[in-house]
Amino acid sequence: MDDDTQTAVAAAREQFPSPDALPEGVDRGRVVLGFDGYLDRVREVVADRIDPERYERVSTLAAFGERVDDSVAAASSLTFEWLQEGSRTGGHTCHLGRAFGTWAFSPVLVGMYGNPVHEAFEAEFGEYDLTSMGAPGITDAVEFDDGKLMLTEIGDTMDLNWAGLDERLGHDALLDHISGAALLGMGYWSETPNLPDILDGLCERWDDIADPPEHVLVDPGDVRKLDADRLRAGREAIGRLDEHTNVVVSSNRAETGVLATAFEGEAERTFEADAEIVADALDPTWFVGHGVDRSVVVSPRGTDTVSVPAVADPELTTSSGDHFNAGLGLGLVTGLDPAAAVVLGNSVAGYFVRTADQPSLAEVRQFVDDYDEKF
Repeated sequence: MDDDTQTAVAAAREQFPSPDALPEGVDRGRVVLGFDGYLDRVREVVADRIDPERYERVSTLAAFGERVDDSVAAASSLTFEWLQEGSRTGGHTCHLGRAFGTWAFSPVLVGMYGNPVHEAFEAEFGEYDLTSMGAPGITDAVEFDDGKLMLTEIGDTMDLNWAGLDERLGHDALLDHISGAALLGMGYWSETPNLPDILDGLCERWDDIADPPEHVLVDPGDVRKLDADRLRAGREAIGRLDEHTNVVVSSNRAETGVLATAFEGEAERTFEADAEIVADALDPTWFVGHGVDRSVVVSPRGTDTVSVPAVADPELTTSSGDHFNAGLGLGLVTGLDPAAAVVLGNSVAGYFVRTADQPSLAEVRQFVDDYDEKF
């Protein structure tokens, strides 16, 4: 573990409540999350069918790609058998809502859960403050050892804008939800192309919020779906909102590269250089890039890099980025420094990919305490 990571982990151990202070040591208030909602079907692709009960899976995304390339080269059609290994609710609101609910916060979910609310969302989040504004998206998440393939039908977030929020929910109702919250989380720009319009609408009404949140967490999502012109046109909205509150933008490594290319053009750059370009272009309080081997945070303190303890055989990787954001959000509401908050993000994601389960606050603390032993 490098010196910068050791420093960040030491800060997290010092700043996050100690085991004997948990869970009471964390001030667990309301978190408001918008504006998506997904039904996720987790799948595997069959490589070779041995008999009706046994098969070998396509284990890597690279191997999946090779089969596609071979089919293209042969000018032949291609068929895959796939199997559903599980299903769950997903998206920014659900994954972060699940995490903060586990930590005994009070999640407020405003998103796309069906009309009436689909039974899957009702069963998991019915005890929370849940408001549906339309139909959910559906994602087939194909798991591989070296990545995942997401096949998505986007729900009613695609045409959502500030005026649409008023029609479906009401601006005053949204501001009432936000008032008094410890954190406002929004995702994803890629699925809600008009998210900058929503950010600008919030700017105009921010002074009408009785007790506005100190932190806003924005997840752009897979921005490869958005053209560069749209990314450039929307980038200033984040900076405008940051004039009212602390905005933190969090993207994975690939998304960070796409954003950097949109704002500065194509070039061979390090992860850190891409993150600095995006931070300069979007002008948030922090920009965070998270990856498989390291995460980067650009803040007024400078650029910090925190290594990620890798796992050779992950249990589940789908939504690992959302779990990173949950840990990052936990760091924000508990007042951690930038690099220490990133350690919490790495820890929550690290626990999740190893167990396919949501850690308790005590388990988050234990992961931080054992961080250096996991390399």
